[in-house]
Amino acid sequence: MSALYMILGTLVALGVLVTFHEFGHFWVARRCGVKVLRFSVGFGSPLFRWHDRHGTEFVVAAIPLGGYVKMLDEREAEVPADQLDQSFNRKPVGQRIAIVAAGPVANFLLALLFFWVLALLGSQQVKPVIGSVAPGSIAASAGLESGQEIISIDGKDVTGWSAVNLQLVRRLGESGSLQVSIRDAGDSATQIRELQLNDWLKGVDEPDPIGALGITPWRPAIAPVLAELDPKGPAQAAGLKLGDRLLTLDGQALDDWQQLVERVRKRPAERVAFSVEREGQVLEVQVTLAARGEAEARSGYLGAGVKGVEWPPEMLREVSYGPLEAVAEAASRTWSMSLLTLDSLKKMLLGELSVKNLSGPITIAKVAGASAQSGVGDFLNFLAYLSISLGVLNLLPIPVLDGGHLLFYLIEMARGRPLSERVQAWGVQIGISLVVGVMLLALVNDLSRL
Repeated sequence: MSALYMILGTLVALGVLVTFHEFGHFWVARRCGVKVLRFSVGFGSPLFRWHDRHGTEFVVAAIPLGGYVKMLDEREAEVPADQLDQSFNRKPVGQRIAIVAAGPVANFLLALLFFWVLALLGSQQVKPVIGSVAPGSIAASAGLESGQEIISIDGKDVTGWSAVNLQLVRRLGESGSLQVSIRDAGDSATQIRELQLNDWLKGVDEPDPIGALGITPWRPAIAPVLAELDPKGPAQAAGLKLGDRLLTLDGQALDDWQQLVERVRKRPAERVAFSVEREGQVLEVQVTLAARGEAEARSGYLGAGVKGVEWPPEMLREVSYGPLEAVAEAASRTWSMSLLTLDSLKKMLLGELSVKNLSGPITIAKVAGASAQSGVGDFLNFLAYLSISLGVLNLLPIPVLDGGHLLFYLIEMARGRPLSERVQAWGVQIGISLVVGVMLLALVNDLSRL
């Protein structure tokens, strides 16, 4: 079932984002009087095709990994004399800039629309209340304590743990003071705490910002009673069964499921002993834990799960907006995520953020499937983030991308004439090499995660 969600989620995501991106180019080209020859969603052999009254061919192709808009252009083929005024290359440089920029702009507008819908729908969020603080950690040194609620980070209000995580991600690889506003349980007054960062999580492959501060979010206690087993996991292989209650791990008492998770993660590929209560009897079960991830991200895996529990109403909050408020919220989220994407790219170039955080088609497909299976809200959120990423990446000044074409046209506008075809050809070759290199790196990262 999850494979079906992954396939459908990926097809829908790519179909929607690519179509909207190319429609941006198409719509502005038409408004500028450029003849559009083909509007294709996907590459390769056409599955469906039709023509409109303007003579544009619309195509849905077999390989859904992109798309393109083909316009009348003398640089690509001979243009009849009576259609020269409809040729892209004959248009003023300002119109060419508008046509090229329209694709990424369409992606930002699409993200804005999705965020607006999400803001209208509202969401239920877990209050960012601290469950525990590790002794000697960054959070402990700043005076953060169990039971305190995080109100804002660096002046930005946070309504839940996802917002906390997002604000912390902005500070990855940095040094300096992190300002956290907190409120004690039962108190309305807020206090400011200064957390000192020093090359914080610089170059870490899979950073855990909240955990790296020494903070564990508050969760309701969950008894370590097995309700799920991975058929190919270590727990099943060792003979653990549904309904088993795990009492100890290597002699250490297990009072809560999260306690078990934290201990297991620290022991990848190790053999451990569980004391298990089953039908009134206590058994000893030896389990060789699996290992997942690499280097610092390597962690132990048991292959078991428990039933979810109800959260206390006082630990939850409903967040929603009216139609006009939702516009402001959507614009703010779109702007913030665009800046975060750019900042992350800059940090990767400077070595402050590991390039292993770069994801490719396999990770995108997995996240698409998981978000689609999780619900409409999560899938729209994923589409918005992916649309912003597509918009930002396409605006990078790399030849073959929209941003590279914009760079050429801006230079042409500044000097009064275009760059020579030879210089542009060199730029395109360099751009292709960069894009292919990044795609290969992202694919290698995807495969390593598998």
